[in-house]
Amino acid sequence: MTDGYKGRIGNLIRDARKHKGLTQAQLADLLNTSQSAINRIEQGQQNLSLEMIARVGAALDSSLVDIGAGPTHLRVTGPTTLSGEITVKTSKNAGVALLVGSLLNRGRTTLRKVARIEEVNRIIEVLNSIGVQTRWLNDDNDLEIVPPKELRLDAVDETAARRTRSVIMFLGPLLHRLDNFELPYAGGCNLGTRTVEPHLSALRPFGLEVKATDGAYHATVNREIQPGRPIVLTERGDTVTENALMAAALHPGTTVIRNASSNYMVQDLCFYLQKLGVEVEGIGTTTLRITGREIIDVDVDYAPSEDPIEAMSLLTAAIVTDSEITIKRVPIEFMEIELATLEEMGFNYTLTEEYLALNGKTRLVDINTKHSILHAPLDKIHPLPFPGLNIDNLPFFAAIAAVAQGQTLLHDWVYENRAIYLTELNKLGGNVTLMDPHRVMIEGPTHFSGTEIVCPPALRPAVVILLAMLASKGTSVLRSTYVIARGYEDLAERLNQLGANITAFRDI
Repeated sequence: MTDGYKGRIGNLIRDARKHKGLTQAQLADLLNTSQSAINRIEQGQQNLSLEMIARVGAALDSSLVDIGAGPTHLRVTGPTTLSGEITVKTSKNAGVALLVGSLLNRGRTTLRKVARIEEVNRIIEVLNSIGVQTRWLNDDNDLEIVPPKELRLDAVDETAARRTRSVIMFLGPLLHRLDNFELPYAGGCNLGTRTVEPHLSALRPFGLEVKATDGAYHATVNREIQPGRPIVLTERGDTVTENALMAAALHPGTTVIRNASSNYMVQDLCFYLQKLGVEVEGIGTTTLRITGREIIDVDVDYAPSEDPIEAMSLLTAAIVTDSEITIKRVPIEFMEIELATLEEMGFNYTLTEEYLALNGKTRLVDINTKHSILHAPLDKIHPLPFPGLNIDNLPFFAAIAAVAQGQTLLHDWVYENRAIYLTELNKLGGNVTLMDPHRVMIEGPTHFSGTEIVCPPALRPAVVILLAMLASKGTSVLRSTYVIARGYEDLAERLNQLGANITAFRDI
């Protein structure tokens, strides 16, 4: 690879392409050029005009190849021993749901301590583009949201909408505001796939029909159709349940949702709806009974609870580095199965007495981690809908199993490809065998050593790699870490406050 600027730009483009999950041939097609030309660019052997660099940035649908603003990489020097205390931030997924849910309210919504992450930024950009006023109030990340009298869907920020996977959640609140509307969606999301069809079947009882063409959802609403019997979700999905909840909130009758998710972000949305004056019964169960209001126009103040996935991330950081730290404000109701599984593996810790989150509902504790010698569990580790082991927490057990004695089988049955990214631990010295697209076998204990890895495009596996790097001897580099910023606020800086040695840098 050339050491000059062409080589550095080639590196940027290669990393951005891999981050997007494209082959050289696919990128070539998008740019109407040849694969050999892309190869020369990535090898630093091609002169590039500013126009060509801009075209590459557009093709990769990101700012990763903007001049002077290439992707952020992380350099990690280890092995690390952490110490001190750290406070769990509020839930990313609850924050996203509440931002979208604010569209139900014609009054002012103030959300407290919102996770200031890229996914939230994209949703705010979409809201701003359709006329919603948002304002950060202070350094505590309190956010004020004021909707317009009329939403301007024709002015929607398509770039921001395509960079968030949450845009489908706009269907629930918008179907009561407009008879016809369009929403852009990310190109990888096709109607009829597992992730989309459950949303549509949950919203059809409210008269919503959706067709997808040219990267947009075309929605029409038949006001004559209203839920006549319980809505049975074919999949107990979090965002599917939230969409159905938001649709039910502006339906003046009573809607029953069966096989509903009772996960943490759904509960936060339910508590917010109650503040809006919507009656919600069955919170924390799989049957929700919602009596909505035709118009909601109230000024409300709501504080989402803390994020159990971030809590698990911090717990994993302590375990893989065998560190004794205090993790404050852990939502224990959503961590009990994880802790029970870790106890079986030999993890030592203590808990404080429970106390309530700012929402007055969610139970919190502080966890003190202790020196532990871990062994593999007797049974496989697999996720289940709440109250089972959280689907998003499963990948962290890959790093934990890697430092345990024996063989651990992880079964990630929900996602088609996520388990594959866990084999990246092998580059750090792990012994991870991919059994099939859903299962990995991990043999420990591992003596991690540093290397350079391109960040996986999946959020949780990306953080798993970063945490394993904390335990790795020598210097590691994790390239193109935007995906981590999508779901975590200042993660590297906060780990540094515990004693980690992580430096952010860019190539140019």
